[in-house]
Amino acid sequence: MNECATPAGSANHPWRFFRAGGCDQVKIETAADLRALGSLDPKLWVALSCPVRGLEFDTRTLELIDTDGDGRIRVPEIRAAVQWVCKVLKRPADLREGAAALPLSSIEDGGDEGRALLASARRVLASLGKPQAAEITVADTTDTARILAQTRFNGDGVIPPEATPDPALKAAIAEIMACISGQTGRCGKAGVTQESVDAFFAELKAFSDWWKKAEDNAAAVLPLADGTAAAHAALTAVRAKIDDYFVRCRLASFDPRAGGVLNRSEAELAALAAKDLSAGGAEVASFPLAHVEAGRPLPLGLATNPAWDPAMNAFRNAVLNPLLGKDKESLSADEWAGLLARFAPYEAWLSAKTGARVEKLGIQRARELLAGNVKASLDQLIAQDKAGEYEMSRITALDRLVRYHRDLFRLLDNFVSFREFYGRGKAIFQAGTLYMDGRSFDLCVRVADTAKHATLATLGRSYLAYCDCTRPKSAEKMTIAVAFTGGDAENIMVGRNGVFFDRAGRDWDATVVKLIEHPISIRQAILSPYKRIGRMISAQIEKMAAAREKAVEDKAALQVAATAQAAAQPGKPAAPPGAPPAGISNTVGVLAAIGLAIGAIGTALATAFSAFFGLKWWQMPLAILGILIIISGPSVVIAWLKLRQRNLGPILDACGWAVNGRVKLSIRFGGTLTKLAELPPGAVRLLDDPYADRAGRVRRWFWIVFLPVAAALIVYFALVLKGVIDLPGFATSKPRVTAPPAPPPAAAEAVPQAQ
Repeated sequence: MNECATPAGSANHPWRFFRAGGCDQVKIETAADLRALGSLDPKLWVALSCPVRGLEFDTRTLELIDTDGDGRIRVPEIRAAVQWVCKVLKRPADLREGAAALPLSSIEDGGDEGRALLASARRVLASLGKPQAAEITVADTTDTARILAQTRFNGDGVIPPEATPDPALKAAIAEIMACISGQTGRCGKAGVTQESVDAFFAELKAFSDWWKKAEDNAAAVLPLADGTAAAHAALTAVRAKIDDYFVRCRLASFDPRAGGVLNRSEAELAALAAKDLSAGGAEVASFPLAHVEAGRPLPLGLATNPAWDPAMNAFRNAVLNPLLGKDKESLSADEWAGLLARFAPYEAWLSAKTGARVEKLGIQRARELLAGNVKASLDQLIAQDKAGEYEMSRITALDRLVRYHRDLFRLLDNFVSFREFYGRGKAIFQAGTLYMDGRSFDLCVRVADTAKHATLATLGRSYLAYCDCTRPKSAEKMTIAVAFTGGDAENIMVGRNGVFFDRAGRDWDATVVKLIEHPISIRQAILSPYKRIGRMISAQIEKMAAAREKAVEDKAALQVAATAQAAAQPGKPAAPPGAPPAGISNTVGVLAAIGLAIGAIGTALATAFSAFFGLKWWQMPLAILGILIIISGPSVVIAWLKLRQRNLGPILDACGWAVNGRVKLSIRFGGTLTKLAELPPGAVRLLDDPYADRAGRVRRWFWIVFLPVAAALIVYFALVLKGVIDLPGFATSKPRVTAPPAPPPAAAEAVPQAQ
């Protein structure tokens, strides 16, 4: 049956869930919740596995939960840990407190396991000098070296010399560690194990048997008895040089011409004579052992090479005198061959040596150890020590309980649910806080391989910056991935530096080495089109100015060439009448180009304003809103869609987690993970910067005054154009109502003149 399958009766427990990250997450609050955790469907767990290392969590606690030792925590291991701790604690709900100290009264002493744990706790506290203590901490159970310092046997199978009062056993233990190996035990002291004891005595037996072969054939193998080893060493030291001498003499016998060459040339002797010589010099030692002649024996007196005197004297005393007699003045080739034959059996025996690791003890000490009862006594000590394994396992179980009491509930809030993360605590996967670009970033995770992590993390739709972190005067290094969830990325680029504070409060130098670009915020999406338009306008102005400048420079070059040609041909004018100097023409051309660009922009703006003022007054706000929507709308929609897809899962999965479903980083929640710089409450801000550029101050006051006035004028003239305000002599789009013109006065009737 699958260990992760939902057990029968899981629906009987009244679970409570909270909504966060776009998914339902279980709330573990009571002892009943803990006891029923084994019945919770794994499909409702936020995570299915997490790594043991690389988290801001006690690694030893995670190692104890990781019972199979594969470096990962999985659902069955969490269930087993919770089930065990509920069994040995009276009040499992106390786990919520995460207290560092475990009261002894909390241990369930109604069962065998609980009673054993309680007894172990009291023994540990007594060994630490606190027999009356009512609680035990992780610091108490971790200090096993101190707990076991006064204990001869602790169940680890390691016997230090201090474990026995017998001097003979102490000496044997020290010899085993010197010849084979030693191992540090739980008490913090080095000692021997059953494996090293067995290996040591096996080496002793092999070494003794090897010596017995020589002793059984001593006349052949040991021609000089106890002095054979020293004699063979003296012979070996000069063997190559004596062989060289006799081979040279044989060559001289083969061809008389070789004699002079084999004794080295006069030029070599002359070069040697020009130096400051010493008897042990390498130049002298490289010459033959003696003067080479056909059939000549090796002289053993002053006629030999002085560089070899010490070795030849040792050879004479250790080999020649005992085997060939004293006062021998020369050594023939046949005598030399006979000496080599005498030592051949010894060399064959030497090449078959066994038990070499204990050779430094000598055959006498080796047989002494084999003849006594040292091995039996050591075996007995090791057996007694291993009998204490049960007690040590109880101490380990006690350490497990104290750590679970302190850490287990927090792990559940970072595994079964992400309650700590969404509750705005520091989750175990958050490595610390990065400060950069006037912001702080809380969602930072440790990364082992940047390229591998980035391949998967980009699917999380978050803007990520990978930073290499180092500490001054330290070899420590680490890489973090930082999620940018607020502000913009205007000033973020590869190579940008910041400071990272880890969870222990240590500061690291952080440098951006890689970026994964995604939308950061709606604010960035709104402003980005206008920034792009501004950059486009600036680029166009620069392009036009550059083109005009190039044309002016070309024209100036032609004028300079014409002037030079005219100077070479008298009678011709140097330059066209009224032509400006080249430098002035260049400046004027550039200014003309900039003016042309500004004029084009002004014409476009004038056309736009004319169309805007042609609208009715109530249409103007709608027009402005429409322009904003047209410009920023697509960017905002795309950013909004991507921000809604922002997911923590791929970021953690790339770190070795197995996140069970989508865990969203909403726009609102993302804003809490990145904090922008804000002045503290009550701070007074003085805007007058004494070091600011004068032009900058003028521009600031210009905009402070200009914008309100410009806005007021725009509104005023818009109302005038629409006829809302009557401005005499100004044409408006509203028809004016005028009084009809007065009829012309009637023409006076003609009065006939009396005749």
